[in-house]
Amino acid sequence: MARIHARRKGRSGSSPQTREKNPSWASKPKDVEKKIVELSSDGNSTSQIGIVLRDMHGVPSVKLATGKSISKILKEKDISPQLPEDLTNLMRKAVKLGEHLKINNKDVHNTRSLRLTEAKILRLAKYYRSNNVIPDDWKYSLSNAKLLVG
Repeated sequence: MARIHARRKGRSGSSPQTREKNPSWASKPKDVEKKIVELSSDGNSTSQIGIVLRDMHGVPSVKLATGKSISKILKEKDISPQLPEDLTNLMRKAVKLGEHLKINNKDVHNTRSLRLTEAKILRLAKYYRSNNVIPDDWKYSLSNAKLLVG
């Protein structure tokens, strides 16, 4: 598969081992859910929670341990973020590029990078609108992104 914004081919990588059940030495599902809620209240994002659980608490897979993803667990506990993490990260990147371009308005490379990033945001927002993750009337603009991500 080809890269989306570059004229070169993709790179194949290794895939993790497929397992059907949680290892016997891993933590219990209730303990994992409790730890997820605790880490979320500390201000960690879903990917950071997964990394901390893997590296510090010996949970190889939250989905195998609990049968649910981290975001689904947070949604059940009503502490999920209002926007998905990948959309928030792209908007944060666009805000940084916009701030850079205010100072360096002739920076052509970063102008293109901002356009590509905004195109990714719009595609992702379209996907999330069709799956009812964000409201249908949600619109992206750089000024609103500054307020949301700030």
